[in-house]
Amino acid sequence: MELDERKLKILQAIIRTYLETGEPVGSRTISKDADMHLSSATIRNEMSDLEDMGYIIQPHTSAGRIPSDKGYRLYVDTMLEAKSAEVESLKEELDEKTDKMDVLLKQIAKFLATNTNYATMVSAPRYQSKKVKFIQLTAVDEESLLAVIVLDNHYVRNQLIRLDSTVDAERLTKLNFILNTTLIGLDVTEMNLAIIQQIKEQMGGDSSVIDSVLEIIGVALTAEEDPEVYTSGATNILKYPELMDKSSAAEILNAFEEKKVINNWLEIPSNRTMPSNEMHDIQVYIGDETQVDSMKDCSMVTATYRIHEGVYGKIGIVGPKRMNYDKVVGTLQSLMTQLDDIFKDK
Repeated sequence: MELDERKLKILQAIIRTYLETGEPVGSRTISKDADMHLSSATIRNEMSDLEDMGYIIQPHTSAGRIPSDKGYRLYVDTMLEAKSAEVESLKEELDEKTDKMDVLLKQIAKFLATNTNYATMVSAPRYQSKKVKFIQLTAVDEESLLAVIVLDNHYVRNQLIRLDSTVDAERLTKLNFILNTTLIGLDVTEMNLAIIQQIKEQMGGDSSVIDSVLEIIGVALTAEEDPEVYTSGATNILKYPELMDKSSAAEILNAFEEKKVINNWLEIPSNRTMPSNEMHDIQVYIGDETQVDSMKDCSMVTATYRIHEGVYGKIGIVGPKRMNYDKVVGTLQSLMTQLDDIFKDK
């Protein structure tokens, strides 16, 4: 069975009406749509076909229909492809108090919660690829060295290295020089066997020390960090009847208190990217697509902001499956544009 233009138009009308009312939608309601010009009988037949195709469901006998996850997905994808959002400029609001990144991100979370009436979360920026910025080996005593590794994201790792034999001051200076000139600016994927062998050949010894330093660097470069997350409007979830079940509401609210859980939400892998604005990676997850049991009755819209190459953070908006997708995506698009302008000046 084919989803032709008329069926698509009826499906969109059902979803728009359900988004507004939260109540199952009947054929008579759709027939009153000024743009429809179809009888109730015709609409009933088309709704029956849409149900067979899995785009709508009938929650109760003799009740109207509501969108299925498949129906929401088609609606969102269609809306995203044609989206040309225009919302009020946020430039003035966002330009205030942007000297500190944490203040700006808290401001964004609060703004989104207030303007969408949903729960929002914003993660602090993280580095896509970390590189070595500085290495310092210092003698603690005859049997140990202190290794200090600094990365370009300002992460610092300190670790003691136990020595098999003493390294004199001259060789330690030489080792510091070779490590820094060879490894600075490299990420973990660029530290291959050839580079390691080059360091060892230049030193002509101290292989165990070099191996220990490289191991520490590898751990520092590959360590997973949970960035700070700023949330706002979590209790907005309780405004929607379908999310007010005590157990599910409690799970969602509790999850908003767990930084690691929120980071997992924001990093859900997906290929559902907004075609017209790929650099901001605006994505919509409906129901089970969130991969979180407590959010099976929710939808989440996420976007990626980038401060500069390799440094990015995530913004997420959580609400019921009948959320106002047009407004949410439009607000995020406008916000991303304003953030681009702000970060260009930083």
